[in-house]
Amino acid sequence: MNNNVSVFRTGIELTPDYRRVLYRPLIISPDERVIKIIGRIQSLTEDLVIQELGELLSEFEERHRRLKIFFLQRFHQMKRFLLTDLPLSEERKLLIGAYFTQEYALESAALFNPSMIWHPDQNNLPEGSRRFILSLRATGEGHISSITFRSGFIDAENHIAVAIPTRYVSTAEKIQNPEYNKEIFERKLSELDLQSDFSISILASLEERFSIEDLKKSIGNYFRIYKRKVSEYESLANGILSLALSNYEIIYESEERLSERIIFPHSPSESNGIEDARFVDFVDDDNNHIYYATYTAYDGRVIFPQLLETKDFLHFKICTLNGPEVKNKGMALFPRKINGNYAMISRQDNENLYLMYSEDIHFWHSKTLIVKPTYPWEFLQIGNCGSPIETKAGWLVLSHGVGAMRKYSIGAFLLHLNDPTKVIGRLTKPLLTPNEKEREGYVPNVVYSCGAAVNGDQLILPYAMSDRSVGIALISLKELLENMTYETDNFSSAG
Repeated sequence: MNNNVSVFRTGIELTPDYRRVLYRPLIISPDERVIKIIGRIQSLTEDLVIQELGELLSEFEERHRRLKIFFLQRFHQMKRFLLTDLPLSEERKLLIGAYFTQEYALESAALFNPSMIWHPDQNNLPEGSRRFILSLRATGEGHISSITFRSGFIDAENHIAVAIPTRYVSTAEKIQNPEYNKEIFERKLSELDLQSDFSISILASLEERFSIEDLKKSIGNYFRIYKRKVSEYESLANGILSLALSNYEIIYESEERLSERIIFPHSPSESNGIEDARFVDFVDDDNNHIYYATYTAYDGRVIFPQLLETKDFLHFKICTLNGPEVKNKGMALFPRKINGNYAMISRQDNENLYLMYSEDIHFWHSKTLIVKPTYPWEFLQIGNCGSPIETKAGWLVLSHGVGAMRKYSIGAFLLHLNDPTKVIGRLTKPLLTPNEKEREGYVPNVVYSCGAAVNGDQLILPYAMSDRSVGIALISLKELLENMTYETDNFSSAG
């Protein structure tokens, strides 16, 4: 059966903008070099310090909010390298901080893998219009990925407009979670193969609820008593601290526009990037809306599935996903509980799609195989393209399939509303494949999405084009559902 689904490419293209820069620490090593740099700055006369700082601020201050505040923060972080306790002028402190600061073009390499949800604020719009949020994966120097946002609206005639982002870019203030639960923390250590006599000793000295400072103190006390064990357990201690630091909160100022808010890596597990956030507007048992996103944290060696939570896109909570079935990439939450449980689409084995249930959104212990690569365009692997979308016909899941020449295409299948382990419909041909204008990029021959939305009878599909930029397509939901194969005997709920 051939697809007869009309896909309308809107012509909208969101491209990387290398002019969007944020400030971040410039890390210089070894310590001897830092001391020399500060010594050179200290050798300047006060008049030269004022002159250098003035020129610096005239060049950079208009590009950023609160730049001088960050310079002072950096000075206090580098203060330990000063050779004396003599007081310094405010200008000299700012100048020292500036030498250990750099600009970072967060989307200079790519802007891709979008996820779309409806904006929590639908006020002051024309009748029939809706405001949306796009989250995007921005990649810059060093291939470090972060989450950036765009907003826009679609009108009654399905015309889409995406707002131009502001010139400013802001990272958030990080708030460490005040407490950790010892039992949960110990379970996660076991899953990460960090459980040992050392970790048992560390946790034994902690209360049932403890802070990051308590954990650091416990490790420090252990190494003071057993100095010969430092080299043996230093790597393990770093792993334990990395797990703790992977659970944190960030908050933005209310006057910062949505497009200014950048979720940049904050923890060691994210040091090489935050990848492919799949946002979902989750409605809980009390009809409250919570925006969750599952994403992949990457430290350059190991991936860590993470969960992000917000109610207002100002205050975000980030925590680890736990359990033996939290593996691989591409996890996507359903927008509500099913039969009293959280539900999630996942792919643990690089090939197939699974359904997972859990009573606790943070822990996942079981899975059921629901979809295998079946058609030539998905023979290498199949994955999801975002959270399932509830329709009257069933749960619509957009998928990606990888075929010959590692060509990525977007497909779709339908799950039973009350029992999503049952596949009740499936496209046998791709819904969207890269055309000649879309197939060139950092990773060629790829179309990919992390989440679409339905507006009336239109499926709005934002999608990445070869890991470089983002397009938006409109698809008739009625045509999409009508073109699915509904011969359920062809599909198996358990493989």
